[in-house]
Amino acid sequence: MSSMGHPTLTLRVARIERVTPLIKRFTLSALDGGALPPFTGGSHIIVQMRDGTRQVNNAYSLMNSPRAPGCYQIGVRRQEPSKGGSAFLHDKVAEGDTLTVTPPNNLFPLDASANHHVLIAGGIGITPFLSQLHELHDQSGSYELHYAFRSATHGAFYDELAAACGDRVRFYIDDQGQKLDVPALLRAMAPGSHAYVCGPATLIDAVRSATRDVGLPPSRLHVEQFAAAAPTGDAYTVVLAKSGKTVHVASGESILNAIERDSAAPVPCLCREGVCGTCETRILEGEATHFDQYLSAQEKEAQKTLLICVSRAKGHTLVLDL
Repeated sequence: MSSMGHPTLTLRVARIERVTPLIKRFTLSALDGGALPPFTGGSHIIVQMRDGTRQVNNAYSLMNSPRAPGCYQIGVRRQEPSKGGSAFLHDKVAEGDTLTVTPPNNLFPLDASANHHVLIAGGIGITPFLSQLHELHDQSGSYELHYAFRSATHGAFYDELAAACGDRVRFYIDDQGQKLDVPALLRAMAPGSHAYVCGPATLIDAVRSATRDVGLPPSRLHVEQFAAAAPTGDAYTVVLAKSGKTVHVASGESILNAIERDSAAPVPCLCREGVCGTCETRILEGEATHFDQYLSAQEKEAQKTLLICVSRAKGHTLVLDL
């Protein structure tokens, strides 16, 4: 996968709708009203936001039909505390404003080899499935959707999903005591079915754990997780071969942050969440533990590159082509 810088699009905010007390839907269109670059179900864009002197780049799933190229729709949940992106969009962006975004990229596509798709969403994690559902309906695909959320008030797109999916969707409302039994769900999957999950880390961890317990092959599980976990583990050293500098990465710190802190080398970056691939860097010596969503399983196993915004050294030292 290329780590070259992404081109950008300047889009107009055509409409803003409040979906729940915490979620807004933003409809973005081309300045000239023309067609936008095409996308497939599960795609995302990265919205680049400047709030004063601060630059924030967040990835958001596209929710509308891939067959409607005239706009992009994203759902933004206000996070508390916010890293800046969700608060900026909720508080400072109005209809008629412009936003800079990257063209769509898809790291969470429907697997064409699957004969049935089991979609598992938690909270705002429903958003990538909305475009996938359009795609499945267009293709008469076989699927079931399991959607868990905190309360009826926070069930984003409930009415739309109930109308569009009928008996193929099941809702699990936490404050009504409705719990999603992940192991039972995965055990019931028919041969040839694939599972997809997007939501909070607790849900994703539960699905991954259940996948191992029930013996579901990793190739049949697909995960979307934009918010990277905070780096953990011991401190280590990164040697920058081109610049001749050595950087000490503290426990709980990313390689990218350490390089920027020491002004050790210029590094292109965009999302800082392991999604876009902009900071992909070649490994010259050592091995990495990968936490990104960008590299394939085969690329991670090959240990040729890593995304320095989220991934870290396996051992005490890592030599990079920087």
